[in-house]
Amino acid sequence: MSKQQAGFTLIELVMVIVILGILAATAIPKFTDLSTEAQQAATDGIAGALGSGSAINLAVRSLNVANGDAVASCGDIASTLDGGLPANYSISGGIPGCNVVHTSGAAASFVGHAIP
Repeated sequence: MSKQQAGFTLIELVMVIVILGILAATAIPKFTDLSTEAQQAATDGIAGALGSGSAINLAVRSLNVANGDAVASCGDIASTLDGGLPANYSISGGIPGCNVVHTSGAAASFVGHAIP
């Protein structure tokens, strides 16, 4: 009677570990930059919301001067958002070319409308 062994040899285990290491080394760089892209996408979203809020405010104010917010600068446009400008963001520039910047450095521009 011969006894058969079941399992993997040491060389097979080493090869699997090497292959997994190569796959990990290839995949990790693709995922490390996702936070930068996500922050840029969030900043683009804030800029879009500010541009839309400014345009809606202009339309409401055009219909009735008593409604809407008076906007004299890009910074005033933050008041058109519910809850105002989110934390860690700032607005710069001059109407109509306004910019929103996150503390991480992500930036986007939007069109602001001046309303007396």
